[in-house]
Amino acid sequence: MAVSLLANEVSDLCIGKPAVRSLPLSAAAGDLAAALRRVARSGSAACVAVTGLARAVVGRVGLADVLCLLCDKPEAPADALAKPVSALLPKDGAGEVRRIDPRASVLEALDAILSGAQVLAVPLRPGGRKKQLGGAGSAGDFCWLTQEDLVRYFLNSIGLFYHVAARSVSSLGLVRTDYLSVRPHESALSAVPLIRLAVASEAAVAVVTEDGHLVGEVSPVLLAACDETAAAAVATLSVADLMAYIDYFGAPPEHVLRAIKTGLKDKGLHAMLELMEDETLSSFALSSASSSSDDEAGRTKLRRPSSGSYGRRSAEEPVVCSPASSLVAVMVQALAHRVNYLWVLDEDDDCRLAGIVTFADVLRVFREQLQ
Repeated sequence: MAVSLLANEVSDLCIGKPAVRSLPLSAAAGDLAAALRRVARSGSAACVAVTGLARAVVGRVGLADVLCLLCDKPEAPADALAKPVSALLPKDGAGEVRRIDPRASVLEALDAILSGAQVLAVPLRPGGRKKQLGGAGSAGDFCWLTQEDLVRYFLNSIGLFYHVAARSVSSLGLVRTDYLSVRPHESALSAVPLIRLAVASEAAVAVVTEDGHLVGEVSPVLLAACDETAAAAVATLSVADLMAYIDYFGAPPEHVLRAIKTGLKDKGLHAMLELMEDETLSSFALSSASSSSDDEAGRTKLRRPSSGSYGRRSAEEPVVCSPASSLVAVMVQALAHRVNYLWVLDEDDDCRLAGIVTFADVLRVFREQLQ
């Protein structure tokens, strides 16, 4: 089984993947935010690589990282945006990006992910036997290999794992209880450290009531659909109100914007208010220039990020399963919703939140089966 399944190289999992956009370590966080807006408008993954000497990949950052940086000192957003991109990289090794050779085995890639790498950077080689891998890629280009890619790969061969595929996630010990959580009434600003952890673990922050019911989540995926002005929402709103703000995909109605601006004035965050007004005007001008066809049709279209390690969501409701859900059902459900985790609700306990199942733990099951 292991011989047939692991005969493929890493490059075989990367066929058709586009080259990753990158920025140097010395680039300013504000430049990153502008680059992310361009990436999001193009429908590509809303994250970019950070490169050091000789374009070596040293990290990966997205808009959620920028928002957390802005919220560290909401009274001085200009100072935050002037900081180098290196200030966004985690200092504890969380969210590690690791380079892997395209000729490495799938097992080597799996071990790299399970040993702490959040994502793998795979060089795209122009020409040669793997020419189809990068298309028009040039020297120095690379693509991401993610947990999602590996889970999809094993799902395609799930018949080889029939003895565990139908077992429940509970019986496999996959339901973790050390998930990140916050109460709806708490300030969104207090959740920033948890959002950082969610980015590093490719999960989300559960929003849970006092009696243990899941009412929503604060997800880096959904934050990536907003822009820097979302930092103003984080600085002024409760967690429950922030969820409502995110549901507008960064384009809330005027009464919501007025409430945020009032909150900024009350807290004396005048510089954040100026940033919000500047970005709102800029976004309005851009959307007006690019949506004339939509106006003729009487509607406005909002673009969401399409893919990447941060994924895509077709709905704002958290994706859930039960402790009795099978391994294969959880894999299919998570891949269908483009998330790296599922919340587990216990039907025997009034559907209270029981834990979380992550792709990292799912991959550990397959690694154990390949021993």
